Amino acid sequence: MKRLVLAAFLITTILLGVGASASAQSAPPRNVILLIGDGMGTGQLTAMKTALGEIALDAFPVGGFSATSSLNDLVTESAAGGTALSTGQRTNNYRLAVGPDGMPLRTLLEAARAQGKATGVIATSSITHATPASFLSHVENRELEFDIAEQIAVSNADVIIGGGRKFFLPNGSGGERTDGRNLAAEMSRAGYSYVHSPASALPKQGRLLWLLADEALPAASRRTYSEKELVESAIGLLSKNANGFVLMVEGSQIDWAAHDNDFPALLAELRDFNGAIAAALAFAKQDEATLVVVTADHETGGLAVIGEQPDGSDMQGRWIWGEHTANMVPVLAYGPSSAMFGGMHRNCDIGAMLQKLLQ
Repeated sequence: MKRLVLAAFLITTILLGVGASASAQSAPPRNVILLIGDGMGTGQLTAMKTALGEIALDAFPVGGFSATSSLNDLVTESAAGGTALSTGQRTNNYRLAVGPDGMPLRTLLEAARAQGKATGVIATSSITHATPASFLSHVENRELEFDIAEQIAVSNADVIIGGGRKFFLPNGSGGERTDGRNLAAEMSRAGYSYVHSPASALPKQGRLLWLLADEALPAASRRTYSEKELVESAIGLLSKNANGFVLMVEGSQIDWAAHDNDFPALLAELRDFNGAIAAALAFAKQDEATLVVVTADHETGGLAVIGEQPDGSDMQGRWIWGEHTANMVPVLAYGPSSAMFGGMHRNCDIGAMLQKLLQ
């Protein structure tokens, strides 16, 4: 009889544990980290896995695909592609977080701030470039980078890391603004710590504006620091918010290497981006309340991976051209509510699901 009671107790305990685990997986996350490999399609992902062997994405239990078209073109560009992920709505090419009527669309960071969460953006391009700008501004043309910088300065994002000093500083003070405004100084007066060097000491708390270059950061193969380090620094600051945080991380120059059909440069950028994913995953594993989603805004180059050796030692890349394609891109997810990202989606569905989780 005692054995039957003990067996019943153990079975009940196991079932309760499974139920609790399932409940945790379906519960809304406290934190969201969205990593966007600009231009990273299935060919690029194949190249990453073949070149590196073990990659951070091996630990992601949920996978799917995203169709990347914009509202007015089968082939998107990064402004419209980023807007779909940021706002949950498709728009016309070159628009940043505004609809075809020019009206602003609520971004993921704005939705997060409404819930009292901290927010951050990291890019290896200028922070005013299309993808980060789609999370930080509302502009009808992505080329208006001086205007984008003005909006970033009042965006209330807690952590801003990337290039683009010239858009924030005036002529004669290391920048190219012709209106005389020093946006970095304005943000410093508003409570940001302004850092302009990779070697500078970072604040241990508070808001951070870290502009590492006049325009884009150096290519991954020429940098003395990794995107992984940038992600770890951002998480260290953002995770101090008891309400959680939302962080967008872009591997910007995957796209540029693909535009150039430069396979060795592509592998260097993918290796760097893998490190950024690994940093997000390490925090999510320790935290257990963080959703990590990895995807792309579009594919670039129409990359095919070829070779004859099973170990990939003679891997080569073949490209169809040097522009974007309409090829679907991967979507991979880890953590609470990750199951909803499996299967096939439109790019705007990814953004809409992320915003729904913040409600």
